Amino acid sequence: MLDYKALPKIELHAHLSGSISRQCLHEVWLLKKAADETDLQDPLIEMPPGKHDYDLKTFFPLFSSYIYNLVNDGPVLRYTTLSVLRDFAEDGVVYLELRTTPRAMPAVGLTEADYVRTILDTIAEFERSAEGKTLRTKLILSIDRRNNPTQARQVLALCKQFLGLGVVGIDLCGNPAVPLDPQLAPVFEDARCVPGLGMTLHFAEAECSGSDAELDMLLSWRPDRLGHVICVSERVRREIAGRKGIGLELCLSCNVHAGMVHGGFESHHFGEWWKAADAVVVLSTDDVGIFGSPLSNEYALAAQHFGLSRAHICGLIRKGLDVIFGGEEEKSRLRDILWKA
Repeated sequence: MLDYKALPKIELHAHLSGSISRQCLHEVWLLKKAADETDLQDPLIEMPPGKHDYDLKTFFPLFSSYIYNLVNDGPVLRYTTLSVLRDFAEDGVVYLELRTTPRAMPAVGLTEADYVRTILDTIAEFERSAEGKTLRTKLILSIDRRNNPTQARQVLALCKQFLGLGVVGIDLCGNPAVPLDPQLAPVFEDARCVPGLGMTLHFAEAECSGSDAELDMLLSWRPDRLGHVICVSERVRREIAGRKGIGLELCLSCNVHAGMVHGGFESHHFGEWWKAADAVVVLSTDDVGIFGSPLSNEYALAAQHFGLSRAHICGLIRKGLDVIFGGEEEKSRLRDILWKA
């Protein structure tokens, strides 16, 4: 039987805050509770072990009303980031692109730039350690659908400021029920012109964000990768298929547990895309801290429900190399690792 955990893997769609384990959040909570710095409920009660059926209505409030209020200073940001990196490394991930929306923490004097810098410094610290010797991590900065154009411009400015220092891409994320402001379009069009900056977009996560008008606008920004790709019309599907080499970040457990797809794993659109000649499908976790499925399990699920052999799995992982944002030097390192697996 294939050891999916030992298999070297690439993860391209992981949200930093959503990847924090419940145990790590519990440890943070204990420290803050002892210091009388929080009145939040224990994470192990707020998010009971084994509960993974958060849908789009219950998922986003976990962050705005809970996780962000617990991860609210520099030391905790560092502590939780280290925990996330350890978890991915232990699961056999050798290349990771974490994404996060820059957050200021004014109560402790942390700006959005400080937030990004803290994460990048923590990544560098981890990569210098013995446990981080095989994992390389890059950062994608996200613009939330709730952001106004000024806020979006600030994220793009941070991408430019930290480009070459660990930031490799820009993302559109957030609650798909929030209408997308067309005024965000010029920001992404400008981002497209920044040399070396990759672009990935949360795309058609739900029917409310799957209109042809919205998807046509997103595709007009010429993204390098798309995340989820669930509620697409046949015409948009053909449009995606015609874009040779575009990356599709597909998240099995997240989509099934959250009720974003119907019919269970066997009905997931991964089955439609992974054999497509021009699409580059990359299995991803999205929010492993919420949905409880590490990347090794995502590959095990794909093998189980879609009949993938070891050769299929290794081929899928290797093909994902083509759509990373980490540059040619990183691709060379990964070729040495992945072709030995």
